[in-house]
Amino acid sequence: TINGETGNVFSNTLSENTTFIFSSTPPSGIAYGFSLKIVQDAGASGYTVTWPAAVVWPYADKYAASGAPRLTGTASAVDQFVFYTYDGGTTWQGFTAGLNLG
Repeated sequence: TINGETGNVFSNTLSENTTFIFSSTPPSGIAYGFSLKIVQDAGASGYTVTWPAAVVWPYADKYAASGAPRLTGTASAVDQFVFYTYDGGTTWQGFTAGLNLG
């Protein structure tokens, strides 16, 4: 769970396929954004992420069923994402800041 009350910079090292939940965001009319660094495990397991249904992406990756970008599946790979909401978390705008950064 990404809890908006605890900050706006988060990191998660995957140890299994993961479903994220975004919670405790400011009310509608107050903008809130956060960055999320996702690190694959050292074993190159290629774990996947399921994003909340409220996340919309600026483009669709033709290889990903959800339209979200695919994570880098190599050992210890770092992918960086940024999310914004203006309506209390009803809709999140998701952006890829960088893939395979490390």
